[in-house]
Amino acid sequence: MAGLAESGSNPDVDLLYDINGLAKDAPHWFDRVVEFVGEYGLLLAMVLLVLWCWAGVRRRAGSGEEAASSVAALVWAPLAAGIAVLVNVPIRGFVERPRPFRTHQGLDVLVSGKTDYSFVSDHATLTMAMAVALFVAHRGFGLVGIGLALLEGFCRVYMGVHYPTDVVGGFALGTAVALLLSPLASALLTPLLKAVERSPRVGGLVRSRSARLATHDAVVAGARREATAEDRDLAA
Repeated sequence: MAGLAESGSNPDVDLLYDINGLAKDAPHWFDRVVEFVGEYGLLLAMVLLVLWCWAGVRRRAGSGEEAASSVAALVWAPLAAGIAVLVNVPIRGFVERPRPFRTHQGLDVLVSGKTDYSFVSDHATLTMAMAVALFVAHRGFGLVGIGLALLEGFCRVYMGVHYPTDVVGGFALGTAVALLLSPLASALLTPLLKAVERSPRVGGLVRSRSARLATHDAVVAGARREATAEDRDLAA
């Protein structure tokens, strides 16, 4: 398994050289930007995207049931990423594929100090797991997240630290964890977040004060309409 994709005639390696070759032709400043974006920036952007979606959901949430279910789906996004990376630990140990720059010469490696195994990419796994979980919660934000994950995968190959199949494997692992465990996560997290929503201290994490007041006002208005209708029936 350690010899996976070591042959220079392998399309995986050819694509590696093609994408990483762009780094050799790019200005130095651009490589530094890609290095930061691929190592830290896109992960941070994914977290901010989830927080942005959460802020919108808690403001627009209707009933407590709907709010708890929606926020549970968002809470699952970082949890799915963490579980997917944990699943990747034994996979890496089993495959034992060296980083591409340890096997192939002439790569422009933008990040030094990578001594662990290459398959599968943690960064690709993290971003795609969060993106797919976010897509389940909100399609618009999820599509943006998937775009960020694809860009992350490209950056990892561009930086010379992963083979393309490392990235594809990470995408597959992240997607599988996010989708397969989503029903179980929803079943466990939704009741918990219902309890949180009822708390006067931390209920704002699930529904904003304005959303809760709007729901309360709607309930009161409905009760008044029912009372008025009953009074009319009695008067008739």
